[in-house]
Amino acid sequence: MNVGRYLKSWLQRVVEEVKSTLPDDIHFDFRTHVLPLFFPFLSWKDKLKDRATLRADLQAGLIGAVVVLPQGIAFAMIAGLPPAYGLYTAMITPIVAALLGSSWHSVSGPTAPISLVVFAAVSKLAVDGSPEYIDKVLMLTFMAGAIQVALGLGRMGRYVSFVSHTVIVGFTAGAAVLTVTNQMKGVLGIDISARANFLNTWGQIFGHLDQIVWPVLAVSAFTLLVTVLVHRSFPRWPHLMIGLAFGTGLAWLMGGPAAGIPFTDAIPRQLPSLSLPGISADNFHSLLGDAFALALLGLMQTVAVGRAIAVQSGQQLDSNQEFLGQGMSNVVGSFFSCYAGSGSLTRSALNYQAGARTPMSAIFAALVLMLIVLLFAPYAQYLPVAALSGIILLIGWNLLDLKHIREIRKASKQDNLILGVVFFSTLFAELKVAVFIGILLSLYFFLKRTSAPNIAVMAPDSGHYRHQFVNLLRKEVPQCPQLKIIRIDGHLYFGAIDHIAAVLREIRKGPEAHLLIFANGINYVDLDGAEWLAREAAAWRKKGGGLYIIRLKIIAQDVMESGGFMDEIGRENFFSSKTDAFPAIYQKLNRDICRNCPRRVFFECAEDPSLPAVDRGSRFSGQSPA
Repeated sequence: MNVGRYLKSWLQRVVEEVKSTLPDDIHFDFRTHVLPLFFPFLSWKDKLKDRATLRADLQAGLIGAVVVLPQGIAFAMIAGLPPAYGLYTAMITPIVAALLGSSWHSVSGPTAPISLVVFAAVSKLAVDGSPEYIDKVLMLTFMAGAIQVALGLGRMGRYVSFVSHTVIVGFTAGAAVLTVTNQMKGVLGIDISARANFLNTWGQIFGHLDQIVWPVLAVSAFTLLVTVLVHRSFPRWPHLMIGLAFGTGLAWLMGGPAAGIPFTDAIPRQLPSLSLPGISADNFHSLLGDAFALALLGLMQTVAVGRAIAVQSGQQLDSNQEFLGQGMSNVVGSFFSCYAGSGSLTRSALNYQAGARTPMSAIFAALVLMLIVLLFAPYAQYLPVAALSGIILLIGWNLLDLKHIREIRKASKQDNLILGVVFFSTLFAELKVAVFIGILLSLYFFLKRTSAPNIAVMAPDSGHYRHQFVNLLRKEVPQCPQLKIIRIDGHLYFGAIDHIAAVLREIRKGPEAHLLIFANGINYVDLDGAEWLAREAAAWRKKGGGLYIIRLKIIAQDVMESGGFMDEIGRENFFSSKTDAFPAIYQKLNRDICRNCPRRVFFECAEDPSLPAVDRGSRFSGQSPA
């Protein structure tokens, strides 16, 4: 395929899509309406001319840098990487995501769920922390980012809403348990196999309780306790940094390495340099499935974070742009020793609460972090692993979204099923399998709902004048013995035809020879739906009557018009209103049946002078015809 021709065609589609969203009185300008789609920072760069905005972003950035410093080290440990890689990810990823994403307050970078997926994907292929392991992690990051960019260019952002938020809640709950499980080695000082699964890890823990290194446990517990107390007593203080400082102090007071307390590796006093990810055919084949899972999870998490902040800020979020921004941050990051990142709810919420006004706050946070690394990186080797493990225990606990879990538990059996399946899949299956299971479950229940649209049997209500109709499930009223009336609420597409056809087959078994469909609830008709309507019309004609459709939307008539199904059904059988439909349909009813019918449910038959008179007062409940 000619790449240039494809890009030109794609750009034309983007331009037309933008034009269609603009009011008629607004002049279309390429620089104003299109360029910001590719370079979103053009839409907010002028705000930085305001000193108050710049000051607010700088203040939020300073706070963000202090928060992400211990998080970056901790998340790198979860991912099985040296601490420097977590800090590199916190430097490069948020800058690219801020420049190319659509959210003004969302902050990207290393996160616990993504770090856990990276570890699960690569630890089975190489020893964590080894050069081969790092090589594969960077390749995995590049592949996941490329997939995210492709999905963004394909305008797939709208479909992320098809995946239930319950999937993310269930996965992060499972990730929380796995995070705590994987850190028990650092908390207890017990030698546990790095490749042990969930059950094996706990089996080794309970089987080696006599090997607990008590100074290590004391440092972890003390760090966790101080961090929690500071966070509860002084919510605005950097509780992770304070807890880490107190834990480090206790570790050295207890004797440090002499007491059996391990410390972290030294962090080089340098910024991430340009390097190539391990692009090779072997890495591509072995990591492709995990890259898809990582890409989808990262996008779901990023969009969920962006939407959560947008609800508070009132900003309109562009999911496609978020896909592009997140994907490019991972692609670019893979060339600067960064592993996969995504939107962070904790840092994004803190960024918004700290008064950030533009994405420049995330860039400031990354720049400040670079300065901290250049000045203080060598001192990281004095941080005890036990203290970091204590902080990770708190991070794991915070991943449990107890509020939403309680809401899900009360909401529906369907969401409970999704939550439970995804949670236990995360614990007992490969993490990429858990991600795919969650997505498939969401799509299954979505398709289940759309493939069984509601079909309501309607009839005129004698308590209202003229054509007011009620659902017979809500109120029992007389029905016409010749005309069955239904309302379809849903799409007439290939997935729903079997259900609708089965219901209509049962309806055709009745004495009625005519069928009227209220179609105002039908937004889409595909080829299968149009063919079914034509077959249904033929079946009712064969029965001696006909099929009639009221208020089918223009957008739903496209396939029917282009495929000739309007003519096959009969254009005279399509009506724009009930007022037009019933006089025409009434003329086609069997008069012999009408003369012997005591119901007279329609205005037309009640007012027909050729039929025996009826009590108008009882028919219209005292209301006079207009």
